[in-house]
Amino acid sequence: MTQTIASRLDAIRSEMAKNNLDAFIIPRADEYLGEYVPERNERLQWVSEFTGSAGMAIVLKESAAIFIDGRYTVQVKLQVDGELFQYLSLTDTPQIQWLADTLTANARIGYDPRLHPLSWQKKAVAELTKSDMQLISVKQNPVDLHWQNRPAPSSAPAILFDAKSAGKTSQEKRLEIGKVVAKSGADMALITSLDSFCWLLNIRGSDVPRLPVILGSALLHANGDLVLFTQLDKLPSGIEAHVGTGVTFRAEDELEAVLSELSNIKLLADPNASNAWSQLTAEQAGATLVAGLDPVALSKAQKNSSELAGMKACHIRDGVAVSRFLAWLDSEVAAGHFYDEGQLADKLETYRLADPQYREPSFDTISAVGGNAAMCHYNHNNGTPALMTNNSIYLVDSGAQYLDGTTDVTRTIAIGQVTDEQRKMVTLVLKGHIALDQARFPRGTSGQQLDAFARQYLWRHGFDYDHGTGHGVGHFLNVHEGPQRIGKNSNDVALLPGMVLSNEPGYYRADEFGIRLENLVYVRPCEALAGIEREMFEFSALTMIPMDARLIDKSLLNDAEISWFNDYHKLVWSKLSPLMQGDDLVWLENATKAI
Repeated sequence: MTQTIASRLDAIRSEMAKNNLDAFIIPRADEYLGEYVPERNERLQWVSEFTGSAGMAIVLKESAAIFIDGRYTVQVKLQVDGELFQYLSLTDTPQIQWLADTLTANARIGYDPRLHPLSWQKKAVAELTKSDMQLISVKQNPVDLHWQNRPAPSSAPAILFDAKSAGKTSQEKRLEIGKVVAKSGADMALITSLDSFCWLLNIRGSDVPRLPVILGSALLHANGDLVLFTQLDKLPSGIEAHVGTGVTFRAEDELEAVLSELSNIKLLADPNASNAWSQLTAEQAGATLVAGLDPVALSKAQKNSSELAGMKACHIRDGVAVSRFLAWLDSEVAAGHFYDEGQLADKLETYRLADPQYREPSFDTISAVGGNAAMCHYNHNNGTPALMTNNSIYLVDSGAQYLDGTTDVTRTIAIGQVTDEQRKMVTLVLKGHIALDQARFPRGTSGQQLDAFARQYLWRHGFDYDHGTGHGVGHFLNVHEGPQRIGKNSNDVALLPGMVLSNEPGYYRADEFGIRLENLVYVRPCEALAGIEREMFEFSALTMIPMDARLIDKSLLNDAEISWFNDYHKLVWSKLSPLMQGDDLVWLENATKAI
């Protein structure tokens, strides 16, 4: 494989020479700039063999570097040849500054403008200009020119998503979002987030692993009319009637011609989420760019009553599936049968597959034993799956895409006997989970303001975790959905009724164990405080799966926390028990007993 990668780097360098380039940048991204990339667009993997979800390669004339974040410091050395690539930090070594420090004045750095957001492009130009260097746009990506046997695009047809399940027709949504576009001062909006135009049109698809979307982009006019640019043969019969009047479908390769005709148009686009190519093409044609957030995002995040009904229903069925898996796991451990991480992940999916509304995982299952669980985004597929051992902790973070909703849950499980220290750390994480779950907050509160609720007990003992506490979740859409989130980093998006978020504090001790307790919750008005001087909100749990009481040190919980734990399990029992039977029902009864 080393020779194959070396030849691919040589091919990139041959194209660099033709364009008089000193460097070429290859991000782990495609033109849609989403979290997941179809196999066909895994350019970073093609040039390096790296399979992580975030990274960037920079190819120079005589050398190359790969930039990865802290999740992949071990993985990158297993997958990427250190003789061909220098390993650098994606976060600690800013790539443009590295180029400025590495190359000499008048250097020409090539990039594909379809694979970078406009905000990145503008910042890169500004920084390189200071060093008398140029950022050069290439019309044809060198990777695409030399990628032999490149995987074909998905041929799966789009799905017409029932307006009853969606809660609104496409026409109603488009008129509503069109008003947002008009309010921004724009004539139309560039919609490049795949889940945004799928939500607008009440369609779904299978073009991207783990995300029920189709590839494409859209232009939404302020009057609600929309042009979708996509692979036309993927559109099912009846789609015109399904989406209603005002929607036009065009081939995806026609987007450039249409953008080139937008003179004297005010175009709303998100410079952080839409690629540089689309916005620069429109701007060069005479359009005025209006920088702003995706106008669909906020409405999509606030689930209506029909969407919430679907989310509640799928979480109960998912709770049955995951609980049956946990019951099986306990019985196997008791019998002295131990499995590797991949076998456990596959077994879990067999229970979800029994549901006719199940479509696929909502992300790659994190099935991690022992020290592997200390890597919070561990993927057993990136190496040899480890075998679980007795007297350890097993962490499983998984989710599902159902026709009526999306799930995401993490449970930390005792395998045999655990130590007092492990029970202490799990309990501190649980206390933070409870504190956030029970939070009440006034309208206007953002997730950043609530993040410390989940960390406070870990902080008191000198501990913390390095990931966010909560992310938004879509309705049979992206499992990681904005614009809301709960985390330390700046996010001023106020939490609003109908928003679904995760509540997932954790703790990770390198090479020993990892802990995370995750439920999905939704925001609702706080009925107990209705009618007071300020409008107050609270969370309500969607996830219905027992937490492992064997890992809890009851002496560290106060009476209110014990009541929360018992009340939650009483609710889980009431929701799941009518759908379970036999040994699984006996397990559920034991797992939900009061502590």
